[in-house]
Amino acid sequence: MVKKYVLVSGGVISGIGKGIIASSTGLLLKTMGLKVTSIKIDPYLNIDAGTLSPLDHGEVFVLNDGGEVDLDLGNYERYLDVTLTRANNITTGKIYRDVIERERKGDYLGKTVQVVPHITDAIQDWVERVATIPVDDTGEEPDVCIVELGGTVGDIESAPFVEAMRQFQFRVGHDNFALIHVSLVPTIGSVGEQKTKPTQASIRDLRGLGLTPDCRCEKTGLDEGIRAKISMFCHVQPSQVLAVRDCSSVYHVPELLKDQGMVDYLWKRLNIEETIIITPALKERGADMWKRWNQLTTNQERLHDSDAVTIALVGKYTHLQDSYASVVKALEHATLALHKKLVIQWIEASDLEPESRPVNPVKYHNAWR
Repeated sequence: MVKKYVLVSGGVISGIGKGIIASSTGLLLKTMGLKVTSIKIDPYLNIDAGTLSPLDHGEVFVLNDGGEVDLDLGNYERYLDVTLTRANNITTGKIYRDVIERERKGDYLGKTVQVVPHITDAIQDWVERVATIPVDDTGEEPDVCIVELGGTVGDIESAPFVEAMRQFQFRVGHDNFALIHVSLVPTIGSVGEQKTKPTQASIRDLRGLGLTPDCRCEKTGLDEGIRAKISMFCHVQPSQVLAVRDCSSVYHVPELLKDQGMVDYLWKRLNIEETIIITPALKERGADMWKRWNQLTTNQERLHDSDAVTIALVGKYTHLQDSYASVVKALEHATLALHKKLVIQWIEASDLEPESRPVNPVKYHNAWR
């Protein structure tokens, strides 16, 4: 069975929104009738996210099989309506543990175990294996696997994974592998001048490592001159440079990408028409999914302050709100279903303690109010 892979990488800064771009890309392909799965690569040495502080990493998302994983897998499940497993989250720790266990058992027949080829092969084998696991109620193998590479291109930690993906593009073939690179075009000074140099440097690093983006996603609105400049210096067509401006909600990102031709481009780039059979039932199901998604975003835009409902959320890690991503999403979905606008009042739990009253009475009284 032909399998398509879309790799999403990021440059310039971390936390640029790769997870939302990966989720949105998967959603768009699913609305066209394709079966989609996702993998998140985290270059840290931890085996999983279970021991990571929410202040350091954001929410630990718990899957149905008990896997404690990166919060981006929560985004994938919410956007794609799929059920993932702990195997859908790859970490450096997991890869090295597996390779060392194989070495101890003698699987490498006395060879010197190295990053290349043993670690890079293990990464590729893991991706190929997990990409075949059914994740939706069809019970069938996915057609497309979205792979998000965590961190920033150029990090020491991610180097083995970048090399593995460089090799992987040849393993699966040009028509089955596409790369989306998410970058930042900062706006400098009072005149609002957009600067492309950080993005140029990021693409130069990526191409130097053997990967060339098929599509560029900029985290800001782009002037036409800036789009042309990025196209020229980053070796892509102007139509492949997509601007993702800040939105009132992340649920608008799929619409932004679709309006700029993301689906049409990937359809041709991955030769989906010629290589994947999409049944009429799946096409109809995808069309219905897109219709419901549009209804969700439209209803959200029509909400006014008079429709607001205020929820007080007490927590230990409130200064990093990603620590409670699933709680916030659950509240968002509940208020959208009731046609209400969500307003969250974040309350630090320690501010409610009697001990905080003499130290900071204003915070204490505000928290209780």
